[in-house]
Amino acid sequence: QVQLVESGPGLVKPSQTLSLTCTVSGGSITTDNYYWNWIRQPPGKGLEWMGAIGYSGSTAYSPSLKSHTSISRDTSKNQFTLQVTSVTPEDTAVYYCARFSGSDLFYDYWGQGTQVTVSS
Repeated sequence: QVQLVESGPGLVKPSQTLSLTCTVSGGSITTDNYYWNWIRQPPGKGLEWMGAIGYSGSTAYSPSLKSHTSISRDTSKNQFTLQVTSVTPEDTAVYYCARFSGSDLFYDYWGQGTQVTVSS
């Protein structure tokens, strides 16, 4: 059973950098044809896909967030990390990491989500 667990600060000040880590167990982030995603849900809004890192280490980002978002990974720890620079209160959301299956074409495992609030 694959498990994903998000970790990081719950409160970030405006203009600072938000950094969240997703720790994966029960499966390797380098396994072929799986893509590791960050998705967020602002209060009262729908889910927003932010970006992903693939099994080969390639990355893809939402065009609207690309300029201040980056995703990296540490294969030795089986973790991948989201960084969002210059955050504003509009970045307040529940942040999820999730695995996308390239063969089945759906998100098959999700983390429980972590609340991040941007406030001074």
